[in-house]
Parts: sequence; C-alpha cells; structure tokens
Amino acid sequence: MPQKKKTAAKGLEASLWDAATTLRSTMEPGEYKHIVLGLIFLKYVSDVFAVRHEELQRLVNDSQSDYFMPSPEAKQSVVEDRDEYTAQGVFWIPEGHRWEELRRQAKAKDKPIGVRINEAMAAIERENESLKGVLPKNYARQEVTSEMLGGLVDIFSREDLAAAEHVDLDVLGRVYEYFLGNFASGEGKRGGQYYTPRSVVALMVEMLEPYHGRVYDPACGSGGMFVQADKFVRAHGGTRNDISVFGQESVATTWRLAKMNLALRGIDANLGNEWGDSFHNDKHPDLRADFVIANPPFNDDDWRGERLRKDARWQYGTPPVGNANFAWMQHMLHHLSPVGTMATVLSNISLSSKQGGEGEIRKTLLEADLVECIVALPPQLFFGTPIPSCLWFLTKDKTGRKSRKRKGEVLFIDARRLGQMVSRRVKEFSKEDVALIADTYHAWRGTRDSEYADVPGFCAMASLTEIESRGHVLTPGRYVGSEEVEQDDEPVADKIARLTLEIRGGFKARAELQDEIVSGLDSLVVTE
Repeated sequence: MPQKKKTAAKGLEASLWDAATTLRSTMEPGEYKHIVLGLIFLKYVSDVFAVRHEELQRLVNDSQSDYFMPSPEAKQSVVEDRDEYTAQGVFWIPEGHRWEELRRQAKAKDKPIGVRINEAMAAIERENESLKGVLPKNYARQEVTSEMLGGLVDIFSREDLAAAEHVDLDVLGRVYEYFLGNFASGEGKRGGQYYTPRSVVALMVEMLEPYHGRVYDPACGSGGMFVQADKFVRAHGGTRNDISVFGQESVATTWRLAKMNLALRGIDANLGNEWGDSFHNDKHPDLRADFVIANPPFNDDDWRGERLRKDARWQYGTPPVGNANFAWMQHMLHHLSPVGTMATVLSNISLSSKQGGEGEIRKTLLEADLVECIVALPPQLFFGTPIPSCLWFLTKDKTGRKSRKRKGEVLFIDARRLGQMVSRRVKEFSKEDVALIADTYHAWRGTRDSEYADVPGFCAMASLTEIESRGHVLTPGRYVGSEEVEQDDEPVADKIARLTLEIRGGFKARAELQDEIVSGLDSLVVTE
C-alpha cells in the first residue's frame, strides 16, 4: 500500500510538470522557473492559511468553545485576527490576495492577472517580516502573458492536487522540489549551481546522521540539504525543532528560491538577512556547527582569493587563488564545532592535486587526523558537468566520540560502479546504493551492530602511514584494489582448445550465411 501512494504522488507531480511546461512557450527555463515556483509558493501559503481559517471558523461557530462570541461581527474578528495565524507559524495572507480570490479573478478584464499576482506577493511580504525581499514580483512583464498565468493558476487549482493536499498538505512541498529538480536538469550546468541531486543529498545526510544540533551549509543553493536533513530527523522519530539550520547563498535569485523552499517545508532557517559570498561576507562569523554539509562550486577559479591571503580561516595552508576547493573545505572546518562532522562534495582533483600548495594542505589535514572517509562517486550524477567528483568526510573528534575510535585511519569507498541511469544523461543512486555506502561507513565507525571488513574493489581502511607512502594521495581506487573474481578451475590448455573450436564454429556459420545471401541475390530476376 505505501508503494502505491508513492507512485500516485509521483504521477501527480509529473502530470503537473507536463501541464506547466506546455505553457512556457518561448520563455527561457531559467526565467520560467521563478514564475512557476513563485506561484506554487503562493498556492501553498494560501492553502495553509485556508486550513487555519476554517479551523477558526469552526471554533467560533461552536457555542461550547472559548471562542464563542455574541455577535457575527465579533466572531468574524477572531477569524480575521492576524495573531491567531502567526502564533501557529502560519503566514498572514491579507484579504483580497488569497489564492481562491486570485483564481476567481484570473480572467477578469478590469485588471491583468499578472498585476494581481504582483500585488499579492507585495502584500504578503509587507505582512510577513521573514518574507521581505523574497517573493518574485515580475508577473506583469510583457512576455508573461495572461494566458500563461491563467493556465498556471488553473493547473495549480486542479481537483486532484486539492484532493492530495486534503490528505497531506506537504504534497506542494514535494511538487516544489520536483519542479526544482526538473528545472535544474533542463538548465544543465547552471542548474547544478543551485540544485544538488536528491540521491546525493540523501547519501550525505544518511552518513552524517544529523539527529539534533546545528546544521550549516555555506553554499546552500535552493536549500535541498536542509530539506533532506529535516526528512531524516522526522523519519527517525524526531521533530524539526531538533535541528537548527544555518545557511548562506551568494546568488540573489537562488537565495530567494531557498527561502521559499524552506518556508514550504515549515523549516525555520537562518540564511542571513540577505544573500552574500561566504568567503567575503560571512553571514555567520561566530557559528560553530555540529554538522556541515555542502556542495560548493567545483574548482572555482573566480573566488577572489587574492584578497584573503592572510585570512584566519586558513589554518591548514593558504589555498591557491586559482582553485577554491581547499578554501571551501577550510571555511567549513572553521565553522565546525570541536565535536562536529562535515561532508562536502568536491571534484576529484582535490584528492591528488599538488598545484598551488594543495598537496601540502591535504598532507596537513591528514597529519591533523581530520580526514575520516573519502567516497568516489560515479559519473553523471550532477547536472551539466562531466567533472569526476567525490565526497570528503572530516571530523575534529575521531578519538573522543562514543563510536569506535579510528585514530590514524581513513576509510575509502569506491562507489563508481553504483547508480542507475534515469535518463540519457543523468544517473542517480537507488535507496539500496545509499544504504550500502552509509552502512559500510557506520560499520567502520562502530555505530552499527555489523562488523566492518574490507571488500576488494569497494571499500578499504588505510592507515596514515600507508597514505603517506602513497604521497598523501586520497584516490579510493588506489586503496580498495580490484574486485575479486570467481576462481576459474579450467586448465589453460583445455580453455584454449574450447575457445578455438567456438571461434572456428563462428567463422563457419558466418561463411554459410554469406553463401545463402549471395545465392538469394543471384536468384533475383529484374524485369524491364
């Protein structure tokens, strides 16, 4: 039964996507994305408001309720009391700007629907401090036609979506995430700048296990890391109040997407008062997080590192101006608590490069015994980039935690053979893949009942002495070796004789087939 529910939900998301894309016309996907996602957000906050509105209406109509009032006017004042909504974490939606009102007026001639939506977005921002400067207000542009907007309003007002919301209001959060992923896929490399594929995020979260504490992402994109962390906590019996979320994003439009994405999920996140560059405008200078999780830009050569040569964050070596990989890593370590653990996606060049002092930084990190695990990822996981990538897990507490102490050791996992193609260009991990990698990591750490054992071709533990002997290169393939193959007991002479017969038989069959084809051609009669 749960599988059927999942299939139905995915079918709804795909159906909504297909309907929405037919209205895009010639608009660029990157532009259309903000139009569509803004409307999904508006629909969601209006629907949550409507649920609370109906709840208050029932209360004031109940003569036994504390809300019972002597007059209809008094009752209505309770239903429209702003505090009755905000106290429950519900955004206040001013009258005249709610979804149903917009839907009824979508085709009215007195005012274009784009103007009405802009006014609704502006009104919601005025009434809700946390949304100021977040919502898109570009619906009245010439290229955003009334037909397009009216069609989108109709799509997001569909009865099947309303029925799904009646069962689970979070369905619009899933729709938002589904649309985000599809837009990112369509934008290729640009999409990868604001969206990390869900299966990669799921793997990182399952390995980190952020049950409670402060979670930080200095390159948070559209907020997917936080959404997955929230899912993890709730799946293990916790509540979203068990974690505190801190993030930062340098691109204004992406920062707004993240704010909406997290608001849809009911996640109270501190993403700073506005967007900003984590290197040059750190929004959380005093933060020391229990978990750091990030997918920063690969091999960024435009991070203006020449301005930060003497920065206090570079405790393990000054990163090169031409590549920000080890700048990101040290920025994360700077914000990591003394008992914290971090995970980051980096390009594979970080595992072996010696340019610009990167080899020395890697050596220093290893000698400080901060590196815990390296996972080699398969190709085609990320949108629009063929760059091979890996996961780094680092911790400042290898010897102090309750799990098995792994002082002076590093776990290597080669996951390049895992994952399945879900389109012609994109691969993703299955749940079984995620479980295999995460369980291996936790068994090695001693946080699982199962015992860890090296598996040739997949995982291996190496000491810092062995890593030093390999020049402090951390490419997993160098440590896990080759996959074991089944023993072949057939004598070599017998194998040669058997294969010779098979090959000769193939040649004979091909010759016979060729003779048949030639004979058939000769028998053809051409008539004038």
